[in-house]
Amino acid sequence: MSDVSIRLLAADDIPAIMAAFAALRWQRPDGHLERYLEEQGQGEREVLAAWQGDAFAGYVSIIWHSDYTPFRDAGIPEINDFSMPRPLRRQGIGSRLLDEAERRIAGRSPEAGIGAGLSPDYGAAQRLYVKRGYIPDGRGLITHGRPAAWGATVVVDDELALYFTKRLQP
Repeated sequence: MSDVSIRLLAADDIPAIMAAFAALRWQRPDGHLERYLEEQGQGEREVLAAWQGDAFAGYVSIIWHSDYTPFRDAGIPEINDFSMPRPLRRQGIGSRLLDEAERRIAGRSPEAGIGAGLSPDYGAAQRLYVKRGYIPDGRGLITHGRPAAWGATVVVDDELALYFTKRLQP
């Protein structure tokens, strides 16, 4: 893991990242990284990309003004879209990405927020967040940005999440 570097997303990185996703048969929305790069240029988001040598090894983004209303209202930046290729998990790369995201957030806020999907695909992330000290924000299941109402039927998809927060050291 010593040859892992983390840097802000650059336009030249996008083809390699998308090729890595395609090789893993991960469906990613067309143009999402270009949108992230535009938002990064506007100061709305930072995208941290990890590289093992010249090979893509994962990324995470920080949204400075979260779309999740409780975070936005409290001024809590959100760690968002944490993507680690399965073959590279449990090697410490994801922890290094989160360390860097938390370090950057701590320079602007005493607290970080993060959402975790609820399907089995997010199990590793859920466990990692708890190990790192994130605790549920107490608002229950969120779907499409709103609390799931008692008795409601919800679709288990990428929009169904629990949100967590963590106090950071300055």
